[in-house]
Amino acid sequence: MIAKARHIEDTKRLLGLLPTIMVAPPEYLFIATNNTRCFSYDLFVKPGDHVSCCQMIGMRHGPFFEQPIHSTCSGVYEGLETHYHRSGKLIPFIKLHNDFKDDLDPMVKERSDGEVSKLTKADVTEILKNCASVGLGGSSFPTYIKMQTDKPIKTILVNGIECEPYITADHRLMIEESGYLIKGIKILQRVFHCHDARICVKAKYHDLRKLYEALLSREEGSGITLSVVGNFYPQGWEVAMIKSATGVKVPHGHLPSEYGIVDFNVSTVAGIYENVKFNKPVIERNISVTGDGVKEPGNFRIRVGTPIKSLIEACEGYKDPSKPKTFILGGPMMGASLPSDDCIVTKTVTSILVFNKEEYREEPCIRCGSCVLSCPERLQPVMIMNAMKAVPIDRERVKALNPLNCIECGLCTYCCTSRIPVLDYVKRAKLVARMK
Repeated sequence: MIAKARHIEDTKRLLGLLPTIMVAPPEYLFIATNNTRCFSYDLFVKPGDHVSCCQMIGMRHGPFFEQPIHSTCSGVYEGLETHYHRSGKLIPFIKLHNDFKDDLDPMVKERSDGEVSKLTKADVTEILKNCASVGLGGSSFPTYIKMQTDKPIKTILVNGIECEPYITADHRLMIEESGYLIKGIKILQRVFHCHDARICVKAKYHDLRKLYEALLSREEGSGITLSVVGNFYPQGWEVAMIKSATGVKVPHGHLPSEYGIVDFNVSTVAGIYENVKFNKPVIERNISVTGDGVKEPGNFRIRVGTPIKSLIEACEGYKDPSKPKTFILGGPMMGASLPSDDCIVTKTVTSILVFNKEEYREEPCIRCGSCVLSCPERLQPVMIMNAMKAVPIDRERVKALNPLNCIECGLCTYCCTSRIPVLDYVKRAKLVARMK
């Protein structure tokens, strides 16, 4: 396991050295109609309609919010097609025939720096709502909801930790889009009336530390500082990051804003600047494509709605095409495994991992306790698993083991010496615990 961990770390380090490559938008782009937070939608276009790039073409409906759907190219809407979503589910996607003109919708209009400086918190919140800004680190939580807090904010944390194995999309963005990132932070500082903003990076990311020490030395008096945090996983977890960067422990069931803290992913903050400055939704994102199943792993800047197959081509195709592949969207610890490459890159896809498929045989649990020792929430995954295996399932017993506190970091499965998919049992236990 130690050798495997070192190999993964070396793979990530080398991938992080590769500059981001711009990938041209393909002939067809696909926009998700719904997602893990929004289960219904309305479309404002019909097949055959011409659409502009960034045009609002629909609306997703969540439990307590709505989220606009924007076109990521100009062209013709041809109807709905079913493809795999990053959640691992088959859902309908809006099929757009790209005309390669990128005619922008009239909503996209650059604001002068003076205009931006006059925007209130309510103004910025409304802009982010209309631009459908969400957590681009993978959470997909609407940014404008965070902005609506009425709590006084003393500290803004910007998450550049990216602690999932293999992924380096945020790493490259921090190097190549540092201007957008810092300008985005300044917008948040101004509207929250918060002088203290901290960019959080792992201690081992020496290149990022040197770069931002140099950049922030030119921003004297801005209140933006670098916060060097631990090298462990899951350091990027909101609660762990806040504890490392500020010393504050946010209890389960409480929001960081209750403690005067808000936090955002680095890609989200760079996107916030684009939203506010140009009144433009995020239609591009950085993505890492890697694994032993592709010939040339890399970091790419792609149009949201790009099929995975186009990115495989950008990696010069599959290595050993005759071997079955395993596809993971998101990190290997918290991402979703897909049965095929018939999947679309949505706004919150950070990476595509392609591996030559290996068959694993699950062994009986040997009660080693590794899953218990590794759990950052101090749960007992093995006990939850056993409770879920019982017939019939004792719902009260399951609820008493607090599976809802699980952050789904995947450490219990990763460290299991018997190769048991422990997290799968815990996820199912969460469904049972939510039943009334």
